[in-house]
Amino acid sequence: MSTLVQISILPHKQEDLDYILELALEKAKMRRKDIIDWRIRKRSIDARRKPVKLNLQIAFYHTEDDKKPPSEFISQNVTNSQEVAIIGSGPAGLFAALRAVEAGLKPIIFERGKDVRERRRDLAAINKEHIVNPESNYCFGEGGAGTYSDGKLYTRSKKRGNVLKSLEWFTFFGADEDILIESHPHIGTNKLPKIISTMREAIIEAGGEVHFNSKLTDLNISDGNIKGITINDSKEYAFDNVILATGHSARDIFYLLHKHNIKIEAKPFAIGVRIEHQQELIDYIQYHGDCDNSFLPPASYALVEQVEGMGVYSFCMCPGGIIAPCATEQEEVVTNGWSPSKRNNPYANSGIVVSVSPEDLPNYTPGDPFVCLDFQKKVERDCWVAAGKTQKVPAQRMQDFIDGKVSEDFPKTSYQPGITAVDLNKVLPDIIARRLKKAFIAFGKKMRGYNSNDAVLHAPESRTSSPVSIPRDTMTLEHIEVKGLYPCGEGAGYAGGIISAAIDGINCVDAIALKLANSNPE
Repeated sequence: MSTLVQISILPHKQEDLDYILELALEKAKMRRKDIIDWRIRKRSIDARRKPVKLNLQIAFYHTEDDKKPPSEFISQNVTNSQEVAIIGSGPAGLFAALRAVEAGLKPIIFERGKDVRERRRDLAAINKEHIVNPESNYCFGEGGAGTYSDGKLYTRSKKRGNVLKSLEWFTFFGADEDILIESHPHIGTNKLPKIISTMREAIIEAGGEVHFNSKLTDLNISDGNIKGITINDSKEYAFDNVILATGHSARDIFYLLHKHNIKIEAKPFAIGVRIEHQQELIDYIQYHGDCDNSFLPPASYALVEQVEGMGVYSFCMCPGGIIAPCATEQEEVVTNGWSPSKRNNPYANSGIVVSVSPEDLPNYTPGDPFVCLDFQKKVERDCWVAAGKTQKVPAQRMQDFIDGKVSEDFPKTSYQPGITAVDLNKVLPDIIARRLKKAFIAFGKKMRGYNSNDAVLHAPESRTSSPVSIPRDTMTLEHIEVKGLYPCGEGAGYAGGIISAAIDGINCVDAIALKLANSNPE
């Protein structure tokens, strides 16, 4: 059995493995001859006080049996196996497909967008020409929303499935093994596309299929069972099992389900702004004024405040990052953030969002599944109008927002399409703007210097999660009304990021495999 020990070191000692080993052995009251091997199992930054330290969890192995090998992807030929349709090739869909191959099932992925390489052209068109392709953008396409918006792998979903296995599959397909160690692992938008395409190649090599530019447009349902799907309004396919992993922005899927009288529900979500500071300022605040940060990564932060009964919190914080345009329709604007693997841009950005429940909204009607979605759409369109009906976004310096005056000028921003000066108090709904102002004042007290007028608010940050959920049976994971239909991942309301979505994709395939095994006992 391995021994775990916790130690703290100064950042400049993190590459001195002999020092780390001796310190850990001393803490564990062990000698080198007592172990056959060791490794750093977890690493996190302790910046609660000066000097900033690194907390390390060290694993000591006493026998070869203690060293569990990483979970590798185990492929097999599934060319002629039982087929499973997977709608969407985000992390839920991709990991569902990989797990299907392992389980001896043939995954057939239908992705409305393009592959990672072709998708880049449409991202460039948004940034440079303000043209939104509704089928290929930052949200839609191979890899899903996370591929070109960061690749953060942190999750709190420890009880939903095997987090370590999901991380180890990422390393198997090319991610740096540091993601297995860091407390908040991150791959980076510059590295993710290659990893995603390698996963796709493995799926195809095993006998699975991946179809791009293939949008789900209808469902064939009979007597409460899924019978098949229609792609691009023309091609019909017969399937008994369909995993619906379409992501939080596939609004057409919600309308399709509603058209078929398949139950969907309004779901709490969050909406607000994306704020951008100079990364140097965040480093100074978080590292207590210590400017010698050559051994520390760009600093991040996490903030939360209860304001008038609603939570206001930081979301998807991106050290050394860039703000991206993430609209999925032409007549809307949406922001999100991402960082390259080195997180070496001069800006730090984060969503600052207000939790919203259906009952909080002025037009709430019990049973209306679209009340939150309609609210989200209105905010995005109002911001599009306020910024001049382009992919520019309405913006305001932080203190100007608190004071209620339009900013006269701006520091340079990372948001490539550009920004337009407005009073966000008049653009955002009052229940959002009012709480944001109070939260920023509170955040300024928690992080001295954070409440700076050099910080710029970009609006809106509105795609934090799906505003609609698709209910499913807690045991079979099938829709509560349609057998063989598996709502999955963020779009269905069962995940909140790359890893939790990947885990949910795996869980859905495991549920299908169990059902098939029970229906065909040997």
